[in-house]
Amino acid sequence: MSGGVDSSVALALLKEEGYECIGVSMQLWDYSKKEDARGSTSGSCCSLDDIYDARGVADRLGVPFYVMNMEEAFSREVVDYFVKGYLTGETPNPCIKCNSELKFEALLKKALALEADFLATGHYARIVGTDGGFKLLKGVDPEKDQSYFLFTMKKAQLPRVLFPIGSLTKTEVRAIARKYGLKTSDKKESQEICFVEEPSYADFLSARIPSQGGEIVDESGMILGAHPGLFNYTIGQRKGLNLSGGPYYVLGIDVAGNRVVVGPEERLYAPGLRAGGLNWLDAKAEAEARSGALNDVTVKIRYRHPGAASSVRMTDDGKAEIMFNTPQKAVTPGQAVVFYRGDEVIGGGWIERATGAS
Repeated sequence: MSGGVDSSVALALLKEEGYECIGVSMQLWDYSKKEDARGSTSGSCCSLDDIYDARGVADRLGVPFYVMNMEEAFSREVVDYFVKGYLTGETPNPCIKCNSELKFEALLKKALALEADFLATGHYARIVGTDGGFKLLKGVDPEKDQSYFLFTMKKAQLPRVLFPIGSLTKTEVRAIARKYGLKTSDKKESQEICFVEEPSYADFLSARIPSQGGEIVDESGMILGAHPGLFNYTIGQRKGLNLSGGPYYVLGIDVAGNRVVVGPEERLYAPGLRAGGLNWLDAKAEAEARSGALNDVTVKIRYRHPGAASSVRMTDDGKAEIMFNTPQKAVTPGQAVVFYRGDEVIGGGWIERATGAS
């Protein structure tokens, strides 16, 4: 239970269906410490206020509630990963790491150790059982679908996980929350990186990464300006460059040279990408990729990406080469690339670099 409306309604629906439920929130920070350089104490799904809200919902529904201290694991698996990503010139996705390492790994193990049958969350996604096993599907609400963040789930985890709101829209979820009189019914949604409270994003990183200014250059190496630290930039960024002429967009992060490489918008488009850290949820699709014949897939290269028709081929070193039918904009190292067939998540990986650009 994050303290938001989605997990609140997930609990209400399960209880209505007759499940014996236990509400659990993860404590991710030592809230006795000062907020500086740590993140948010309020207004995000990692805050103490949200734990209070989750407890209030559990009390309202007559469900026992517990807080599990996950500070050490969160710091190691999510925060350290987040910082390391920027140190290596990538744009990390901490939400996916939190799902894979905490919610559906550590927390699921704790749940099963307590003899629970399932772990349920408020994700907008679906898991369906078929004769061929369990499948992970998109949520019904296209604006809220969160299947992109779940591609790292293991096939063995799917039978043990429930997504009670995956077939609902956000409007329907809020209506159900109001019906049950839940205090979270009109609560605003959490921000994308829940443990960093805007506008302290740069402050959060600068407290952990020594700021080292450098040059902003074009692709020929001509110096166009200066930057205060590489972690302030991501592929495709236009705002905040403070350059004359242009318009310029960030094309690359040169960690070795401590430089930001910029250029015109058309240089952001790439015909393909290379990905590692693959996870497959469909054995047939994996076999097709190994044989070089996985041609009828849609891939998403970021959460809000509409998806692109593509082919996927696995290489001898266990990586994936993805070729888009149409070049895609701002392929960003560190982000996930997720493979779909229709609504089904069949696999995915972590973007290492764009390929095929001239």
